[in-house]
Order: sequence, then structure tokens, then C-alpha cells
Amino acid sequence: MSSLDQNAERQLDGIYSDKVFTDKASGKDTNRPQLQAALNHLRAGDTLVVHSMDRLARNVEDMLRLVREMKDRGVSVEFIKENMSFTAGSDDPRSILMFTMLSAFAQFERSLIRERQREGIALAKAKGTVYKGRKPALNAERIAQLREQAATGANRTKLAKEFGISRETLYQYIR
Repeated sequence: MSSLDQNAERQLDGIYSDKVFTDKASGKDTNRPQLQAALNHLRAGDTLVVHSMDRLARNVEDMLRLVREMKDRGVSVEFIKENMSFTAGSDDPRSILMFTMLSAFAQFERSLIRERQREGIALAKAKGTVYKGRKPALNAERIAQLREQAATGANRTKLAKEFGISRETLYQYIR
């Protein structure tokens, strides 16, 4: 999922799985904790079921690499929304062509989103509106609480979870 306010239930509806890995992060890159955990968990004979291609990756290179590496490890990959499967040990040139084209569209869509975002920011700045970016995850009181607990040596991962922020955001607040 791309944001904290999205709900995984819609994406998991009607899907059976032994284990679910859910990142609340953009698919813009593969450096996502739960994606890495899923990749480490998968074994030969397993099938990785993904709601849609853009949930796995948003650029062609990452998408093709991830699926190729999993197939090389004996792991099959199934994309529910696109109704596409890639079975370890088999190659269908038509499926690979369609997969590559759909991956390119996902990458193109991401580029358009970023372009519109940059245009909106530039327009706000041109109008004299101060663009401040995203609202802070925590207010001043919560930041003080976080810093106090961090100073006592509390576990950083547990703190991040408790405050509903990533570890990276936690470290930005406690510097």
C-alpha cells in the first residue's frame, strides 16, 4: 500500500495465503521492509501472490528483476488484478511481453504523478504560497514524548511502532 490510510482488506479480499506481508510504503523502489521480509521468507515451490503489479514495483527494471530472481529460485509469482502468473521453470514469451508492457505503464504512471506533483509545488510557490511539504507526523508534545523515551534507551523499533512512524522518521525526530 502506498499510504498509511489505505486498507489492505480490499487487496486481500478472496485471497488465501499462509503468510501476509504488508508494507505501507510506495512501490517506487524495492527497499521496503516487508518486501524484503517476503523475499527472504520465500522458498522453492512457494508462490508469491501480489494484488497488482504496481504493489510489487513501479519501474520496469525492478519488476523484471524481482520476477526473474524469484523464478530462478523456484518461486512462482501471481498477480491477481492482471490475472498473470509466472511459474518457476517455464517461460511464455507472450506473457513476458505483456508483463514488460504493463510494467512500463506502471512506471509511466508513477512519472506522471511525480510530474503533476512538481507542477503543483511550483505553482504554489509562484503564487507566493509557502510550500512546506507533508505535515509532520507528530505534534510538538508527541515529539517531546518520543525524545524523552528515546533518551532512556527504549527500543527504537518499538518506539516507531508505538508512535506510528517509520524508524527513519524516528531518527529524524531524535537527532
